[in-house]
Amino acid sequence: MLRKEIIPSLLVILMGSIDAVTTVIGVFYSGDKELNPLMASIVSTSIGAFLLVKIGATIFIALTYIFARRLLMRMPDRNGRAFRYSFKFLTFAYAGLLCYLFLAVANNLLVLVR
Repeated sequence: MLRKEIIPSLLVILMGSIDAVTTVIGVFYSGDKELNPLMASIVSTSIGAFLLVKIGATIFIALTYIFARRLLMRMPDRNGRAFRYSFKFLTFAYAGLLCYLFLAVANNLLVLVR
């Protein structure tokens, strides 16, 4: 059964993968260019390296959320202020990341459609 605490990580992996694929389609098939200067040099060099870096970073971030959540859940005092603030920070940071990835994918799709 799928545990609910890994759903945000799966969403990040899904959105990051869609972002990578739409970027590759845009750059190699539509003549668009990568706007991130760090990734632009990689995507112009090798599609394989670009996908490895992009999806590798996405998976690393997704696993970081799982490990951070598990670490928080091991805290002895889950009713304390430190736990609440840490848990809220982790939740808001991940929600912000999901919003950012959603906007990146939406932007890529809009560029491909035009």
